[in-house]
Amino acid sequence: MTPRQRWTLVATIVGSGIVFLDGTIVNVALPRIGSDLSATFIGVLEGQTYIVSGYLAILAALLILAGALSDHYGRKRVFLFGLGAFGATSILCGLAPTLEVLVLSRLLQGAAGAFLVPGSLSIITQTFEGADRARAFGTWAAATSALVVLGPILGGILVDTIGWRIAFLVNVPFVLIALWAGVGHIAESRDESASGHFDWLGSLVATLAVGGLAFGVIRGQQKAWADTVAWISLAVGAVATVAFPILMGVRRHPLVPLGLFRSRGFATINLATFFIYGALYITGSYQGIFLQGVLGYSATAAGAALLPTGILLTVLSTRVGAVAARIGARPFLVAGPLIMAAGLLWFVRLPASSEAWKAAIGNPASLVPPVDALVDVLPATLLFGIGISLVVAPLTSTLMNSIPSSRAGLGSAINNAVSRVGAPLIGALMFIAISATFYSVLGSLTELDTAAQDVRDAFPPLNAPKGEPGAAELEAARHASVDAFHQSMLLSAALLAVGGAVSWVGLRGSKAAAPAAEDGTPAPSSEREPA
Repeated sequence: MTPRQRWTLVATIVGSGIVFLDGTIVNVALPRIGSDLSATFIGVLEGQTYIVSGYLAILAALLILAGALSDHYGRKRVFLFGLGAFGATSILCGLAPTLEVLVLSRLLQGAAGAFLVPGSLSIITQTFEGADRARAFGTWAAATSALVVLGPILGGILVDTIGWRIAFLVNVPFVLIALWAGVGHIAESRDESASGHFDWLGSLVATLAVGGLAFGVIRGQQKAWADTVAWISLAVGAVATVAFPILMGVRRHPLVPLGLFRSRGFATINLATFFIYGALYITGSYQGIFLQGVLGYSATAAGAALLPTGILLTVLSTRVGAVAARIGARPFLVAGPLIMAAGLLWFVRLPASSEAWKAAIGNPASLVPPVDALVDVLPATLLFGIGISLVVAPLTSTLMNSIPSSRAGLGSAINNAVSRVGAPLIGALMFIAISATFYSVLGSLTELDTAAQDVRDAFPPLNAPKGEPGAAELEAARHASVDAFHQSMLLSAALLAVGGAVSWVGLRGSKAAAPAAEDGTPAPSSEREPA
């Protein structure tokens, strides 16, 4: 690896990593933000919601536009713009005097972040080739995963010792490092075949489609699907989603050439991403809540119990990327989801009687996990960690090799949009089934409809107890939560199995993903290994 390649990798890792890091750190800071900042036009809880969901919705909405702009106007130029904007908006967030100003600054920060994630992958694609590219993607996956793993820990320490504003201001030194590395070492690249006409109409429709669905699902879940704004947003997103491919088929210079999806590898990876990231969304939504709200783990213990997954992903991703470059990504993209599913099936055997782990930082003796945690939780997280370590780097490298290099930014953006919108959409559908199980079990155990309604009000599905129901209702809610959690793990395991099957069928006959031609069609058969 040359010095230019090394520093380019540093710039892209830091640039995209801060987008992931920021989300985890800010979540830790929300309680302090709510208590410290005054609000005039919005409520504290609503403001806290927009700090998280507004950021994610804007980020998702602008991904495809940002990816297309980077291909059209220059990947280095757009990436550096995103870095500067992310740094500036981080300062605005850190200095916000009111909750309303913070929410607005946070929305702008999400818009800036959209220019960093797809841009980083397209720059890596242009900078590395062959096995070096696969190793670079593995390193990118490992480093960004490490930032996500460290986020809650780092955020908790910083917020407790300095204050919530540091959760945003901590981005500034990272931005400066990435800017220094990027300005001096990233080589400019763009789609040389691009005309002078950029498809702004297509960009608007894509933004409405992705943003409408993302915001509608996030807000709908937070408002228990009793919010008019959420349903209007979903309707706008759905209409725009249907209209988008029709529009792309008639535009002279379409934002997304439909020919991209004639690449079997590109279509396969995006479909597999839809199912795999849907499973990840469900798993991430319920595991921590179950460990704390039902089994009684402390927050420290719940974080420590799930930490092996992040560690394995960080340690193994680079090596997996290198091996996948030699033998092909298909075995990893089939085996990885199945091993992840096996880990979730181990969670299904987790009993309600499993001993709680009351770990606390100030009590060294409590940091030793009980036997139940080692038997019930550790094997599941190890299997899940090994499985996801086999998936992330091969999925990324296969995606980027399946499209023409001139469309690298757009291809990465489409896949990111699929993961950020498809996952909560699947999560919303699965939530209906999980809630139905909870209330069904609850009703059968409490016998009386009035008692079931009282507990239904006191216990949101898989959440910590609220209110003071009687002992019988409390035990019923506990059993209902366990059954609902088991179902969530079974559904996630099924989604992972489907994701593995999609890769098995869609990547059949290809040792490694061959780069697509410039029109988006698959590579000639001579460049691909026979079935």
